[in-house]
Amino acid sequence: MENKTYQQRSDACLLKLEDWLEPFDPDELDYSSAGGVIKLEFASGPQFVVNRQAAANQMWFAAATSAWHYNWDEERAAWICDRDDHELFERLAEMVPKRRGRTVSCPLSTSDAAHDP
Repeated sequence: MENKTYQQRSDACLLKLEDWLEPFDPDELDYSSAGGVIKLEFASGPQFVVNRQAAANQMWFAAATSAWHYNWDEERAAWICDRDDHELFERLAEMVPKRRGRTVSCPLSTSDAAHDP
């Protein structure tokens, strides 16, 4: 993928994640964003990190003791894990509620569906 295309797709991914995180109660889940990195900070413990890895044209997600690398899949129009084929936003929608200790009624997904943190 061309560098410009990767930059656009990774920026869109990070912006979508920021939009999803914005309504959360910062006492439960706060986040910071800088230089292609979003840090999710939970009141209950360790942070999660989502960041772009431009040298590999990937997005990376680290949660506690696990980490995943995602490549852009043109056919699925999504960031897909290079190990087990799951989608980045699916994993985030799974992991954030677990760490937060409560469910999210409409998970973050590749669709533009509304969500309720």
